[in-house]
Amino acid sequence: MLTFFDTWLPYSYLYTAGGFFFFFGLILIRKSGAIDLKNKKHRFWYRVMIFGFFYFAAMHALLNIAALY
Repeated sequence: MLTFFDTWLPYSYLYTAGGFFFFFGLILIRKSGAIDLKNKKHRFWYRVMIFGFFYFAAMHALLNIAALY
């Protein structure tokens, strides 16, 4: 049986450390003016990126659970 340190610790590290850099990048993009959130297309893709991060984190968690049980 796999332990917490073999399954959920890498998962939490991946989405905590990776999430920090991802959201820091999104903040940097907004502050630099590279994205204009008044533009409908920019808003759409900004939301797609945020949704995608949480979607992949949720899918990864579900697949971890499926593999363990």
